[in-house]
Amino acid sequence: MITVAATAANTTTTISTLLAIATSFLLLLITSSPTTPKSSNYHTLFLSTSLSSNVSISNHLQALTHSPHIASSEANSQAANYVLKVFTSSNVPSHMASYHVLLSYPLSRSLLLTTTPQEPPFSFSLKQEPYKGDPYAAVSGEVVPTFHAYAKSGTAEGPVVYVNYGRVEDYLSLRKKMGVNVSGCVVLARYGKIFRGDIVKNAYDEGAVGVVVYSDRKDYGGGDDDGGRWFPDSKWLPPSGVQVGSVYQGTGDPSTPGWASSGGDGECERLTKEEVEKEGDVPLIPSLPVSGADGEKILRSIGGPVAEHDWQGSKDAPTYRVGPGPGILNLTFKGQENIASIQNVIGVIEGAEEPDRYVILGNHRDAWTFGAVDPNSGTAALLEIAQRFGKLQKQGWKPRRTIILCNWDAEEYGLIGSTEWVEENRELLASRAVAYLNSDCAVGGAGFNAMATPQLDELIKKATQQVTDPDNSSQSLYEAWTSSGTSPLIGRLGGGGSDYKPFVQHVGIPSIDLAFGGDTADYPVYHSLYDDFIWMQKFGDPMFHRHVAAASVWGLVALWLADEEFLPFDYQSYAKELQLNVKNLEDEISNKDINLSPILKSIKELEKAAIKINDQRKEIEASKGWRTWKEYQMKVRDVNDRLMMAERAFTDRDGLLGMTWHKHLIYGPTKNNDYGSQSFPGIGDAVRVAKNLQTAESWHRVQHEVWRVSRVIKHASLVLIGQLT
Repeated sequence: MITVAATAANTTTTISTLLAIATSFLLLLITSSPTTPKSSNYHTLFLSTSLSSNVSISNHLQALTHSPHIASSEANSQAANYVLKVFTSSNVPSHMASYHVLLSYPLSRSLLLTTTPQEPPFSFSLKQEPYKGDPYAAVSGEVVPTFHAYAKSGTAEGPVVYVNYGRVEDYLSLRKKMGVNVSGCVVLARYGKIFRGDIVKNAYDEGAVGVVVYSDRKDYGGGDDDGGRWFPDSKWLPPSGVQVGSVYQGTGDPSTPGWASSGGDGECERLTKEEVEKEGDVPLIPSLPVSGADGEKILRSIGGPVAEHDWQGSKDAPTYRVGPGPGILNLTFKGQENIASIQNVIGVIEGAEEPDRYVILGNHRDAWTFGAVDPNSGTAALLEIAQRFGKLQKQGWKPRRTIILCNWDAEEYGLIGSTEWVEENRELLASRAVAYLNSDCAVGGAGFNAMATPQLDELIKKATQQVTDPDNSSQSLYEAWTSSGTSPLIGRLGGGGSDYKPFVQHVGIPSIDLAFGGDTADYPVYHSLYDDFIWMQKFGDPMFHRHVAAASVWGLVALWLADEEFLPFDYQSYAKELQLNVKNLEDEISNKDINLSPILKSIKELEKAAIKINDQRKEIEASKGWRTWKEYQMKVRDVNDRLMMAERAFTDRDGLLGMTWHKHLIYGPTKNNDYGSQSFPGIGDAVRVAKNLQTAESWHRVQHEVWRVSRVIKHASLVLIGQLT
């Protein structure tokens, strides 16, 4: 009996011990994030040479750029199918999201120059010439004739006036320093500095009847460098090269401002042509882009005062004078606007734990011509990321949060594909999107460049520390980026240059834009016939190592955002950035009666809130061992939601004055340059108006904008704290 009892007791003890061990093991499993132990290994694998391939990226780019593929063309539909095929073959379930949008095409164009009454007018050919040995010469005829999308149809004739870059300050110099009025004239402006749509708008505001925009040899043709050589012998734009592009100043389909073009004719509310014009975003005078050679011929016909030194061209260019005349330009443009079908390609890798949280990567596909740099260097990098993600899935990786890969259409016309998708999915995105990561011209030359909302700055720096410099394998990309010994300069996303705009400025989603190369000196064949695979192969990225590095940084940031238990957002950096912005604002405002203390107070509150949420994150991490799985995950989710939603709080439902679609009050475009990004755009624009008018009412408007900004910063603080007042 004693022996039996002892044995039973020992058995009971053994079972209890085993149950305790099993329970402890289960608790260990369920109180740990399933992705955390292995995710870092997958991230290392993502960067390995076994997954990345410069050869496959090169092949993707060659396939995407074998013919011109403007939005809604058959060639662009074929490119969409190619993207869809690569996504699906990479185990990324994908579909197309189609929209019917208003697009613009040229029917006829002419430009005549009369130099003297005795001579017949000179007619410009308005053609870009294929280069000797051009492998794409056979399909170059498929390139749409040079034009400005959404340009006003009509004829303009008048004496020509040279207006430099066509900025507001250039017209001010013409009037005040040279006594030149452009009213009734056709103006000649050179590309650069500001968005082409603003060049046309500024000319209209000054009374001009037409606009001709050319690519100056000093900016795009090599100037005094390279001994006058151009593509294919050097990277520079040939004399006949023309930069085409849109002059539409809105965002998205002009016929559906603020709502999605989700149906064909009769299935979707649309503005009439007259209503579109009343919106104020399409030009009211005709315009044409021309080549550098044509621009110089026109410049030789202009007399009058000699232009200022910084208005002049390269050393062997003619002396630039401002006019008016005696040369007379006759510009005729006839366009056609149609409702056309466009296709976004959307790939979704569903998250294993938080499928309702989205990390979105985006690039557009449509191009004015062949698009080797703009945009298909980015498309090729996106396809490389999709293939690497597919290989990671085969190794057992599943993202914690959902990753969405987006290939947009009709970006060149006015960010149309991305904007329609954002407008259609606005509420879901506002409640679920963690971040949007964009790359348009992923590779246009050497040198890494980044723009971001400030809470993502440190994440970009961290990623570049993990990626090898494509131009020097002995150092990291971060070391190359900071080679001057200064902190890397990260730009802001207030401009309208690419598809991040609807995400940041309309909804308030943390965003990034990444690229190698960044200006016309790197990529002078922008939007021209010569942006082809040969240019990329010879000058942009001969070994396609920059493409690999772009995909690596882009994808690694996405992986961290998708897999990290706590979102790696840094709002203390955001607060510091805002403090610097206020200091710049103080220097800009001359009126001492403007009180900036409301903003300064709100920024201090934001900084405290950022510190508090960081402390909460540490406390939750420390409690991981003793909380139940459900309680722990609820705490993590709460912190992450507050980090995700804080950027939304920087938006205001009324938007910017005169630009109500733009809701973000911290970063936005300037009224006279859609490409330009400014901090506190509402305040900046109000200050410029007040300085011009110098009235009590105009300065009162400045103070009102100060209060508006202070309120949205306070709202962001409250979101981070997560408590009602």
